[in-house]
Amino acid sequence: MQISSVAVFCGSRFGVRPEYAAEARKLGTALGQAGVRLVYGGGHVGLMGAVADATLAAGGTVTGVIPSFLHDREIMHEGVTDLTVTESMHDRKALMFAASDAFVVMPGGLGTFDETIEIMTWRQLRQHDKPIYIVNIAGWADALLAMVDACITDGFAAPTARDLFEVMPDVQTLMATLAALPAQASARDTVATL
Repeated sequence: MQISSVAVFCGSRFGVRPEYAAEARKLGTALGQAGVRLVYGGGHVGLMGAVADATLAAGGTVTGVIPSFLHDREIMHEGVTDLTVTESMHDRKALMFAASDAFVVMPGGLGTFDETIEIMTWRQLRQHDKPIYIVNIAGWADALLAMVDACITDGFAAPTARDLFEVMPDVQTLMATLAALPAQASARDTVATL
């Protein structure tokens, strides 16, 4: 697999459907088994914690990035491979971006939407060309996708906005897609040239 690290955006809650947690655990297990480093928000709660725990249990490496105000609330994951505490949410997102070769969006709430829209916007503005995958488990992302389509229909985005990301039905399809990606510079190489 050419991708060496993946940033995962997902909920700090579990959500109401059992499929959400099940797929989050599948993702963590698959990343760990494939030797792909998980980069995530550093929490131990909700889907975030489930992905991190499953990655670690599968022998994987986990990098957590958490802002100090959340660190102080003691919701950070103490068992990750490395944990970076940032001054702000903006610093957190910048570090997660720099440390990742690709972005995976799993079910989540407002924070997940914020991270997703920002990373899509950065790609639209040609600040990066890293792949973005939205895993639409049980249709959770339908409303998000409808919002993007509405922006296009209303003339606030070009039709090419749909090309900024790919939609995956499940973790199995995502992992097959990641494995098929051509060789590219890793996030570490990218950071070194900034």
